[in-house]
Amino acid sequence: MILTTEQRQKLEKMGYRFAGENYHAAAKICHWTKKSILDEGVCYKEKFYGIESHRCLQMSPSIPFCQQKCFFCWRDLSSTDIKWEGPYDEPKEIIEDCIQAQRKLLCGFFGNEKANKKKALESGDPKNAAISLAGEPMLYPEIGELISEFNRRDFTTFLVSNGLTPSKLKELPQDPTQLYISLDAPQKDTYQKLCRPQIEGAWEKLNDSLELISTFGCRKVIRITAVREKNMIDPQGYADLIKKAQPDFVEVKAYMFVGYSRQRMALDNMPMFSEVKDFAKDIGNLCGMEVVNESTESRVVLLG
Repeated sequence: MILTTEQRQKLEKMGYRFAGENYHAAAKICHWTKKSILDEGVCYKEKFYGIESHRCLQMSPSIPFCQQKCFFCWRDLSSTDIKWEGPYDEPKEIIEDCIQAQRKLLCGFFGNEKANKKKALESGDPKNAAISLAGEPMLYPEIGELISEFNRRDFTTFLVSNGLTPSKLKELPQDPTQLYISLDAPQKDTYQKLCRPQIEGAWEKLNDSLELISTFGCRKVIRITAVREKNMIDPQGYADLIKKAQPDFVEVKAYMFVGYSRQRMALDNMPMFSEVKDFAKDIGNLCGMEVVNESTESRVVLLG
């Protein structure tokens, strides 16, 4: 799918900056990058894993492509396709353009009296790539080379996947620093209703990926987006899947009532932090994990 001019302009108004010439890759400044530069807090990923929020590059090589249309997704799903179509830009070009976009978007902080000048300067030289902005990154034809190129530039890489491309996961030439697999349902029926996969055999492919990730040498994390009245059920089902995957950590994070998800969900679907923590504890008790960290502001609990 090639984004129309109207779709690109809409995304640019939302803060996206496209990389390359084919409008499938982009960067966007994270809320927590700005907060960190102002010394007003940091992303839970800094608290949990030690990356620096002000030096994090939030990007995706596959903005218009994803095989799911999750009800809770904050993105505009009308501009999403299930498979790659058209030409693509090379990893080096994407990375260079994303870094330049980050520098331009953050240059205003040099004139902000409240900004931490050291952080503002360092933010132009990012050191972590959060490959998770929008779309499914594993659909980018050169995803392996993208990770390898980030590695050559001494970046840490946090790769977030919906788990529907186990064959491509197997083929990655190098591990990311951290591999996330999203697990947003404890069984197939809930998954089909909430995540709305657009391909055949999606649940089975997700399970194949869960079994596969134990073979990776990097840090492995299962991410659960907890949606009240939708998927905060059957903790035993989640625990069984987690035991099969053998991750290092499990993040249980509240669905947030933001963006385009407000057209599909209700405010009541956003759980309180206390609910997320209780749900995480229930899952942890059943799979031999315990709460090792938490972030009240982001409504996320880390099991380890």
